[in-house]
Amino acid sequence: MSGLDKMKARILEEAKSQAQEITNEAKAEAEAMLCQAKENAEAEAAGIRERAKRDAKEYQIRVDSSADMHRKQAVLATKQEIIGSVIEAAYEAVLNLDDEKYFGMLEKMLGRYALPENGVICFSAKDLERMPAGFSEKIKQIASQKGGALELSGKPENIDGGFLLVYGGIEENCTIRAVFASKRDELSDQVNRLLFG
Repeated sequence: MSGLDKMKARILEEAKSQAQEITNEAKAEAEAMLCQAKENAEAEAAGIRERAKRDAKEYQIRVDSSADMHRKQAVLATKQEIIGSVIEAAYEAVLNLDDEKYFGMLEKMLGRYALPENGVICFSAKDLERMPAGFSEKIKQIASQKGGALELSGKPENIDGGFLLVYGGIEENCTIRAVFASKRDELSDQVNRLLFG
């Protein structure tokens, strides 16, 4: 082998050696990068798992809270429905009181609502038919005690029960329905306490 061939062989040997070193360094660097990427991926996956657990826990809390709110709303709606039906039953019971109790109640209402003015009192057809004898005199007497005068209208009004007071074109609604409506909140509270403590 000539000197030139030896030189070529040595250059080739050095080049192969350098190439092997570069390849080994590149492999080591690639392995380090791969190892680092694995660590980063595992750390990120652990973070994602933690966030997912936290999000799932928060979602469960929201779901539980929403379910609790819906349950409370349903209970409240049911209570309100029951209270409403009790008040409606009480209203019907008042309308169907026997004549003595019913007109006794109307006397008390008239004592509360009559004004010291001249006016007209109006009743439903049903109440005009069942009105006890002498009740129109009681109306006049109560109005007189209040400093006014009331005349009984013979014309029936389209009301369920109770009466209307008309003073100079101004109508005072003293029907049983109006009284119940004005006391609705108070009645609801009382029924709620009685039924649900």
